[in-house]
Amino acid sequence: MSEPEIITGTIPAPARLDKALAEATGLSRARVQGLIDEGRVDVAGNTATAASMKVAADTPFRIILAAAMPAEALPEDIPLTIAYEDAHLIVVDKPAGMVVHPAVGNITGTLVNALLHHCRGNLSGINGVARPGIVHRIDKDTSGLLVVAKSDAAHEGLAVQFAAHTVHRRYIAVCAGHPSPSEGTINARVGRSDADRKKMTVLPNISSRGKTAITHYKVTERLDEAAVIECRLETGRTHQVRVHCASIGHPLLGDPAYGRTPKSLRPCLERLGFARQALHAAELGFVHPVTGETLRFQSDLPQDMMELIDQLRISNR
Repeated sequence: MSEPEIITGTIPAPARLDKALAEATGLSRARVQGLIDEGRVDVAGNTATAASMKVAADTPFRIILAAAMPAEALPEDIPLTIAYEDAHLIVVDKPAGMVVHPAVGNITGTLVNALLHHCRGNLSGINGVARPGIVHRIDKDTSGLLVVAKSDAAHEGLAVQFAAHTVHRRYIAVCAGHPSPSEGTINARVGRSDADRKKMTVLPNISSRGKTAITHYKVTERLDEAAVIECRLETGRTHQVRVHCASIGHPLLGDPAYGRTPKSLRPCLERLGFARQALHAAELGFVHPVTGETLRFQSDLPQDMMELIDQLRISNR
């Protein structure tokens, strides 16, 4: 793997940051916007946080490009659990630990590698050769359902539904403590953290950064110093459930980034070898973008989360 490429220079003329950098570097505006979201752009010595910020002429900038990786994902014979498949799309029940698409550090063993083998390369090309068919993602250590487009028509139709927030998504999680009230809505803007650009954080709702994020939650079972909750997403921001639950003082058990598991519960997680956020994408529903049929799929909790819940039930007796 080669070293990351660094581009430096100065802003040629006053403009929006993404436009100015595109003109200065030859990168597309979409690429620049993605690099800003990933915290890879510095302007006048500070990490840029918004593509729309205004910059003056002669302002120095630095862009850190990701290290080079194979331009095209390669097929791999990796077993998949398929919930649904037709000529236009495929719904997969992803196991925890599987990355959705290749990136630096994970160029093999991903869901895309597996799908290229399973679908014999017949995936939508809208997102390019590294992310064919990918319309949405779930985190590496989150298990559960996601839909992948096999045709461009399906990709475009699904993208419209995700943008309009009409896709039904229900997650099951195990959080620390007992949320009060036991049912409610978290409406808190989510954006990249200034302290750690790999993490997301809740921002003031008047902020020009980040994006609106809405999670409806409901406690379905009280456990020993923990609770099983259902989360229904109106929006689908990066790490949304994890960030929102942490923001109300109830981080997900096992989450390495957004909260510490209560000290009293750590022996239980260690005994089970549970080392991921306790989060499962349990239900996915949408209108088939080609046939118009309403589809809804459910996924049972994986074994590791069932064992965790059972153990916390036992200790709650």
